[in-house]
Amino acid sequence: MNRIFLLFCLTFFTTLLFGQNNQVNQTETTKPFILGLIDEIQSTALAEKRILNIYLPEGYNKNDSTKYPVIYLLDGSANEDFIHVVGLVQFYNFEWINQVPKSIVVGIASVDRERDFTFPTSSEELKTTFARAGHSDKFISFLEKELQQFIETKYKGNKDKTLIGQSLGGLLATEILLKKPRLFNKYIIISPSLWWDNGSLLNQQSPIASAGFTQQTAIYIGVGKEGLTPTKIPRVMEVDANLLTEKIKETKNNNVKVFFDYLPQENHATIMHQALSNAFKILYPILTNN
Repeated sequence: MNRIFLLFCLTFFTTLLFGQNNQVNQTETTKPFILGLIDEIQSTALAEKRILNIYLPEGYNKNDSTKYPVIYLLDGSANEDFIHVVGLVQFYNFEWINQVPKSIVVGIASVDRERDFTFPTSSEELKTTFARAGHSDKFISFLEKELQQFIETKYKGNKDKTLIGQSLGGLLATEILLKKPRLFNKYIIISPSLWWDNGSLLNQQSPIASAGFTQQTAIYIGVGKEGLTPTKIPRVMEVDANLLTEKIKETKNNNVKVFFDYLPQENHATIMHQALSNAFKILYPILTNN
């Protein structure tokens, strides 16, 4: 009986010890999965530090002379759009697809979307509902005078610059396109909140309408089945997006190409991923013979 008990104890402790060693070994082989870098920039225009999530393409080497296109992503926090946008960029980078050139992605983490993505409004209703709104001029100054130089200096970005914005981010992207179009040469505008200030941005005069605007600029405007806007005087987001497209087309500027994409199977919550995939196919040249 004692021998049986002793054998049982030996077997039990051997199994326990093996399990512990195996657990230690498994723990030792785990390591973080690195998707990108987290950087920060002190902004004078915004009077605050801003967090940047940075994706560097495969083969990126800070010591060589190669420079890359830069995709600037509004709402670029890890819990917003950064991860799935980077996934699409990487997917279209695969050599068997080769649709989008290897690019740096700069996700600008949100702090206060209402404050940063909206311009001043004359609507008392909006002033009450969005009390912090109306400071997009400072955010645009941050993009123009601070962030772009920071990225081009530190991360080997070239002059090919894309801006991605959805919803209020799409409103800001539209404001930049119409007021300071030279800041980017590709614009991906998804479900823009053009209802802001009762659609006044659609009446904005723009440099792209002048003969002196010679920058080659490509614009994608995507919208789903969005429905009425959350304002006292309702607007239809699909209609506003189409009006924006027509406004750009009416400039008859051969240097500016605009593409309208209606996705009725998507809504305001689901449109981002599919619209962005479509935008990449439309705005970037097909580099293979597929």
